Amino acid sequence: MPITEPDAAARAATDLPMLDASIADCFACPRLVAWRESVAETKVARFRDETYWARPVPGFGDPMARILIVGLAPAAHGGNRTGRVFTGDESGEFLWKALHAQGLSDRPVSRRAGDGLTLPRLRIAAAVRCAPPANMPTPEEQQRCRPYLVRELQLLPELRVILPLGSIGWDAALRSLAAMGHATPRPKPPFGHGAEARIGPYTLLGSYHPSQQNTYTGRLTQPMLQQVLARARDLAGLQPA
Repeated sequence: MPITEPDAAARAATDLPMLDASIADCFACPRLVAWRESVAETKVARFRDETYWARPVPGFGDPMARILIVGLAPAAHGGNRTGRVFTGDESGEFLWKALHAQGLSDRPVSRRAGDGLTLPRLRIAAAVRCAPPANMPTPEEQQRCRPYLVRELQLLPELRVILPLGSIGWDAALRSLAAMGHATPRPKPPFGHGAEARIGPYTLLGSYHPSQQNTYTGRLTQPMLQQVLARARDLAGLQPA
């Protein structure tokens, strides 16, 4: 049955597979539903022969993750096409390379779901689970989607580090932790590359998003991202790569 009440669906999920199924069946945001489906109809020339996922994209990775990466939202022709976060787009290519270099991914490239990719002690999710127009979900859409992230955090028993990519992911993590009952600092910890905040049992660790806007301009480089990932690994108590 299509999900139209994310809060109720998230609270009802007793494990990650149940949560993932609820996310994939969500129709709560009419603007995002229309956009994800229209993109799948029009496509782009290089993917014209592919069938798009065109649904919300669940989290992916190790259920015993100690690190959770929180992105912004699926890319229109990336996750919205492949059905897996950061898979099939330029941002993902940049991220997988850095994760592999730090021993957090078993391969440096991933262009399709079902390729056997594994993320030891790592999981990746998004603040908003549907591809938004212009990569900009509205505040209302972010709020409506947030219960999924709250529940995902609750269902990761070994989680120690939350690594948002970009300011929207940072805010989503802060608001999700507050919804879980953890006292968050006031004033709000500012987002920045390498910013850290201790909240409850978790360390919040920020990074610029690996969007083309950041990577092509040099605002985010591979050494910069790998430095943050190495810090996340250390905070999580994982062995060096």
